[in-house]
Amino acid sequence: MTKYKVLLFDLDGTLTDSEEGILNCVRYGLESCGFPVPEYEVLRAFIGPPLMYSCTHFCGLSKADSERVILKYRERYSEKGIYENKLYDGIKELLSDLKKAGYKIALATSKPEVFALRILEYFGIAEYFDAAAGSTIGREDETKADMIRLAMKRLGLHEEDKPYVLMTGDRKHDIIGAHECGIDAAGVYYGFAPAGELEKYGADHILNDVDSIRRMLL
Repeated sequence: MTKYKVLLFDLDGTLTDSEEGILNCVRYGLESCGFPVPEYEVLRAFIGPPLMYSCTHFCGLSKADSERVILKYRERYSEKGIYENKLYDGIKELLSDLKKAGYKIALATSKPEVFALRILEYFGIAEYFDAAAGSTIGREDETKADMIRLAMKRLGLHEEDKPYVLMTGDRKHDIIGAHECGIDAAGVYYGFAPAGELEKYGADHILNDVDSIRRMLL
């Protein structure tokens, strides 16, 4: 039986397939600000990391230019992009069963919290979460570790609880953030991580599909 009692989940690439909405909004943000749109593989790398990180690292933009792009990105995302999204098959049933099994569950995402909460409500899964932590619009320096710490704080967890907490996400930032916070990390390969990324950054568990999460935790 698993040792974990508290489960933290990433959103994009872990609970939802948000590729369509995110890529459409990245294109819109870049084009609106007069910047070239990179190839698909670069665009796809935007899914997961904080937007500031993606703009500066993948497109080579300055902080000021990145802020302009992010503003236009969120302009479209708040109205259209947020709904260009879908739950991965089996996620709703998994969350329901995890809740029935007695786990505490929280969301830890780099997406602005105001959008993340709307997405949980839109897909009818908000009831399964004991807490949710997302980024603050205007605070582009926040990291995934910051989101994980905030989720744990909102759950009322302490240092002695850390061995029983598991962060599940699809990108290196989830793994790095979890380990920075002193908790285990599970990496899922049905999301947006390129091959080998989760192993490279030391994921404690590698899961290939939603059923793999179920088998490990239930």
